[in-house]
Parts: sequence; C-alpha cells; structure tokens
Amino acid sequence: MFVKSIMIPKYKCITVQQDETLQSVLEKLDGNEIDGVPVLDGDKYVGVVTRHGIYQEFFNTGGQKDEFLQSKYAKDILTLQDQILHGIEVFETTLVKLKDIPLMAVIDENGKFQGAVTRSDALDQFQSAFGVHREGVRIAFTSVETEGRIARLADIAHQFHEHIISLVTFDETDKLVRRIVMKIEKKDNIDKFVKKLEESGFRILDIHEV
Repeated sequence: MFVKSIMIPKYKCITVQQDETLQSVLEKLDGNEIDGVPVLDGDKYVGVVTRHGIYQEFFNTGGQKDEFLQSKYAKDILTLQDQILHGIEVFETTLVKLKDIPLMAVIDENGKFQGAVTRSDALDQFQSAFGVHREGVRIAFTSVETEGRIARLADIAHQFHEHIISLVTFDETDKLVRRIVMKIEKKDNIDKFVKKLEESGFRILDIHEV
C-alpha cells in the first residue's frame, strides 16, 4: 500500500498559514486534539509546528505566556521542513519515519501541499496488516527458509478452507529460519489444520484466540 492511499487529503487537513500567531496555532491544536499541524505559505508547504515545539520555544524564550503566543508566528518555529513525502512511498517505510514525529506532509513536484500522513494513520495500517480488529486464531510458527514454503502454507490453508485474516513474516535477513504469524477465522478443524502444518515441517510456537 502506498502513502497516497492512506494520507489525509488537503481538504480534510487542519493547516495553518506561516503568518498565523502561535496563539492561533495552539487553539487549532487544542481544538482538534492533535500534536502537530502543517504550515503553509499560500498553498506551498514550509514546515510543521508541533505542540512540543511551541512549549519548548516558550520555555527557552521566557517572558509572559500570552505575550509570547501573540507575538510569535508559525514561521518562527518551523520544523520538519525536509521531512516530506510524495505519495509513492510504501506505508511500512513511512511508519519508521513517523516513529518520533507526529506527521509528515505530502507534496507535489512543485512543493504544493497535497495532504498529510500522521503517526496514527501509519499505525492503523500496521494494525490492519496484523488483523488486529478482527477476531480469530493467531498461530505463530517457524519454517525453514526454502523456496516454495509460503506456497505450501497457502496450499494447506486452501485444503482446510481456512480464511486467512492476516499473514506476516519476520527475519528476512535470516538465511535458515523464518518466523511466520498467521491469523485465521476460528473453526472447529483448527487442531487438524495445525497437525497438518506440523507434518509439513512448520514448527508451531504459539496458538491463541485474539
């Protein structure tokens, strides 16, 4: 899945203009319960202002809170100017980039703001990959890293008419063994299915309903 499929489009985004006061920015952050907001110069992206950035600048500057918020502007404390996306990136790499920041802007080739991806958006997609919001049976197992093992797994699932909710593999750098987590719908034949997996060389690590 690509970033453009999960981004919040421009018309749905909360944004501020670079000449808005920090008082105005903070009101938008508080009113929408968000931690950061894209800053624009017209329709061009120029950076992000975060709640943390506002507080940090206030403590560094000193003085009265009201005076600070009304005399400082979004353009004065911009961050993440170079942390941008173009919509063609895959979401899993974006998740890593969003680990320590609240959002990333998506821009076109002319620097015009197209939308944003938040840390929450990326985490939602990560949860979807694991089928977190669907009830089922989670089976964790290992498999020798040989050609055709995933195809064999799919064939066994087909034999037992299993509905696979999610399938995730780990240890892509391990040349010998790969861990696999499969989530399937709960059925009465789960024991027979697991036994077939074991007979086919898959080593079961854990099984539980989630």
